[in-house]
Amino acid sequence: MSKKHPIVAVTGSSGAGTTTVKRAFEHIFLREGINAAVIEGDSFHRYDRAEMREEMAKATAENRNLSHFGPEANRFDKLAELFDSYGKTGSGQKRYYLHSQEEADEHNGRLNTNLGPGQFTPWEDIPAGTDLLFYEGLHGLVVTEQDNVAQHVDLGVGVVPIVNLEWIQKIHRDNAERGYSAEAIVDTILRRMPDYINHITPQFSRTDINFQRVSLVDTSNPFIARDIPTPDESFVVIRFADPRKFDVNFPNLLSMIPGSFMSRRNSIVVPGGKMGFAMELTLGPIIDQMMDQRG
Repeated sequence: MSKKHPIVAVTGSSGAGTTTVKRAFEHIFLREGINAAVIEGDSFHRYDRAEMREEMAKATAENRNLSHFGPEANRFDKLAELFDSYGKTGSGQKRYYLHSQEEADEHNGRLNTNLGPGQFTPWEDIPAGTDLLFYEGLHGLVVTEQDNVAQHVDLGVGVVPIVNLEWIQKIHRDNAERGYSAEAIVDTILRRMPDYINHITPQFSRTDINFQRVSLVDTSNPFIARDIPTPDESFVVIRFADPRKFDVNFPNLLSMIPGSFMSRRNSIVVPGGKMGFAMELTLGPIIDQMMDQRG
């Protein structure tokens, strides 16, 4: 951890909705004039898209598990190295995973390369002079016997819908954006389950704040749901591991967010439609505090 070079990590499973939290942070950074070094979790996968297909075929033939949720398919060592380096010096190395041709074109023009979707850009130094490091991905607070990423994080944020809602969001996203069949998506969920239990969920006991969306409609069979419950059909539980750490002002939050209430001494519940607003109200003062401590 470092007051001079703070690290913020947003972590959540595939389909959890980490993009919503990322957008809230982007608004905060823009409003406060904060220059953040943005790190994408996918860039620390071990294999590119073609290599991962080959490795998964090998794993299937050998009757062993392999998924992007687990250590075998990721470079936790490189992620821990980056966090450690940034906390000490404000520098480190990152790369990009190219999800689409549009991203490939953007980085090819910048780097004078000829890369395609599913590949990584070369490792490069983080630009000098950033105010903080912002990570968004699967493993911002992961801990294994070999690597401890969580120890370097100053603010850890978890995005954790109830699991049926998470699966509904993943099924609909992967079908609409990536063209995967429902059967293929279910196979992926099942294949990832051991790594989900062992390497994803333990992170949410290490976070400072968790945002958990709870649906108010029937999601008992997520594999046949025709649509994703809307924000207005849900509540968001915001849990603070230690409210004293960031001087959380619960009365102020309750007065600012209509329909909110406290369910426990460290948890506030807000209407789902107010989730983005609640995130900015909650996280903004914490980031301001970090910048003040940074000097």
